[in-house]
Amino acid sequence: MNLHGKDIKIFAGNSNKPLAKEIAERIGLPLGLATVGKFSDGETCVNIGEVVRGSDVFVIQSTCPPVNDNLVELLVMIDALRRASAGRITAVMPYFGYARQDRKARARDPISAKLVANLITTAGADRVLTMDLHTPQLQGFFDIPLDHLLGVPVLAKYFQEKYPDHEDMVAVSPDVGSVTRTRKFAEWLEIPIAIIDKRRPKANVSEVMNVIGDIKNKRVILIDDLIDTAGTVVNAADALMEMGAKEVHACCTHGVLSGPAFERIEKSPIRELVMLNTIPLPDDKPTDKITSLSIASIFAEAIERIYGDISISTLFTQKE
Repeated sequence: MNLHGKDIKIFAGNSNKPLAKEIAERIGLPLGLATVGKFSDGETCVNIGEVVRGSDVFVIQSTCPPVNDNLVELLVMIDALRRASAGRITAVMPYFGYARQDRKARARDPISAKLVANLITTAGADRVLTMDLHTPQLQGFFDIPLDHLLGVPVLAKYFQEKYPDHEDMVAVSPDVGSVTRTRKFAEWLEIPIAIIDKRRPKANVSEVMNVIGDIKNKRVILIDDLIDTAGTVVNAADALMEMGAKEVHACCTHGVLSGPAFERIEKSPIRELVMLNTIPLPDDKPTDKITSLSIASIFAEAIERIYGDISISTLFTQKE
């Protein structure tokens, strides 16, 4: 592939190698030669094994757990490529960690999302490609171009095909912050929405207060951008069933699934949790309720468009 005199190379850190390989295969390229490991003292060690001078380089790395290791791998890889005279470097981050630390919630809090954005820019990235940031305003934290892909169309298409007769479905936002995302999902399926009013007495704990909308005898789908400890989505599912929902499904873009998440999901009334593979599932996932959908084709298309200087926004302006 050589559209205008420069070649394209795709490298990957260790965070999500299966997704990186699938993206590269869809573009028709092998992953670039790179050794990404650790020195004996734990410092990140990177060696780029091929010439990248003048190349359009894409580094695929989600900053998922172990978050700090994966973030430093990304930064050191970008630095190595910059010092090897790569023509343009795009950080491809299917999942952008630290995104929830985007404001000062209390006195003397850091704004870690801005710090991470600065680190990526300082390391030498020319642009960033990511999916479903926790809040769209994070795009403004970067002083370089950021392309923001959407996961909702993939999730909506899955439910559309699995449940073609979806007249009794309701899209439910687990909190006020997810209303815009839920509305877009509902528009794809042409179904109504409902909103859960919740509060957080402390970090990683949520309590359902009320449900705005009609969910009685309905098949409800909870929509969120990420599920971490699964407390919010499981509490919401319990409350919806108590309030008369017929059944509860859930979906998200990023399945962080830390701590007690798998156990909570397995014991919950959630029939199925559908998520995208921005973060790899463990090989021994302890529940069969989880379905993972690949977003390799969307990222492959976006990378080809960035390489060819073609608009990415048109990817999401029309239904297929």
